[in-house]
Amino acid sequence: MTSAAKTFKPLKSLDDALAELLSHANVLAGQEQVPTFEADGRVLAMDVVSGLQVPQHDNSSMDGYAVRCADLAAGVALPVSQRIPAGTSGHALAPQSVARIFTGAPIPAGADAVVMQEDCTVQEDANVRIAGAVQVGQWIRRSGEDVTRGAVILSKGERLTPAALGLAASIGMASLGVVRRPRVALFSTGDELVMPGDVAPEHMAPGAIYNSNRFFLRAMLVRLGCVVSDLGIVPDQREATVQALRAAAQQHDLILTSGGVSVGEEDHIKPAVQSLGHLDLWQIAIKPGKPFAYGRVANTHFMGLPGNPVSSFVTFLMLVRPFLLKLQGVSQVAPESIAATADFTWARADKRREFLRARRNAAGALELFPNQSSGVLTSAVWGDGLVDNPPGRTIAPGDVVRFIPFSEVLA
Repeated sequence: MTSAAKTFKPLKSLDDALAELLSHANVLAGQEQVPTFEADGRVLAMDVVSGLQVPQHDNSSMDGYAVRCADLAAGVALPVSQRIPAGTSGHALAPQSVARIFTGAPIPAGADAVVMQEDCTVQEDANVRIAGAVQVGQWIRRSGEDVTRGAVILSKGERLTPAALGLAASIGMASLGVVRRPRVALFSTGDELVMPGDVAPEHMAPGAIYNSNRFFLRAMLVRLGCVVSDLGIVPDQREATVQALRAAAQQHDLILTSGGVSVGEEDHIKPAVQSLGHLDLWQIAIKPGKPFAYGRVANTHFMGLPGNPVSSFVTFLMLVRPFLLKLQGVSQVAPESIAATADFTWARADKRREFLRARRNAAGALELFPNQSSGVLTSAVWGDGLVDNPPGRTIAPGDVVRFIPFSEVLA
């Protein structure tokens, strides 16, 4: 190598890049109290502690008859001494009697089992004959078996699901304290970009393409609970890029761009960001998605994604998504993979970590989309997840691989 030859710094690994990103992702200041009805997908800002037992009282899990086991003998028929619908409270069970009881109704004092109505016969004299052996405690839901008073039922940093909302409601929580939503400014760069609806397909100029990235990026941001400002398409001009970044830095927590982060003469994002702030990350060792950038514009986080749609899609899932979750206080942010069996051959080992679009076949093994180009967005629709392939590895049918289902990262 001559003294004039360029030396290239090794690309940062995905794990190192993600660790660095997350070190910058401090939980957003401020929280909101929102109705429990509207809290799906939000992140708890505080523990939720139960002030009561669930169920509050021992209650019946069946429609049937509350009994005292000691009163039951083979062939005995007992009178019904009371009727206890759900929402009412009976009195102590009279000796040598049964209580007609319905699902959810409190167990009367003295009763120690419930016999479901299918195992009972009501005689002409209205007495009830019980078939078979009865075990103490059967068909009784005990007080506190779901939730005990004073228990933390949902933890700070937990991303709320529909089931979690139901659990919060079960202890009387009409509203929940959550971390405020991240405010994200989104724009694309490129003179070639056209919005669907602005130009009909038959009138597209040579080299023009529809802006697909804008659609899936905005949708994924919304799914993550972000408030999105869509700033449109910025032309491939240095000053226009600087102005767009300067405007986006106001009143936003993150600027997310697509395109213009490579090394071409018309890629203006990198110098524009550096003129207004600084870049901490630029290019990482993954495929697709090498030209990824992170830095700051004034006090606002900046992330630049590649323009190729699959590269943009993958880098969002692997880097932007964990970053945004951590901003909201989520502790477990990295996507989880599962072990799966390959039903394909991948003979082209790459020095970068690869994310291959794949889906499960009828046998439960993974098949690969035939065209793994970073420009083929069809692969992300056809597939139901990503094979996370380490650097330098080939794959043969029967090999066990790491698989990240889209259901894990797009929920």
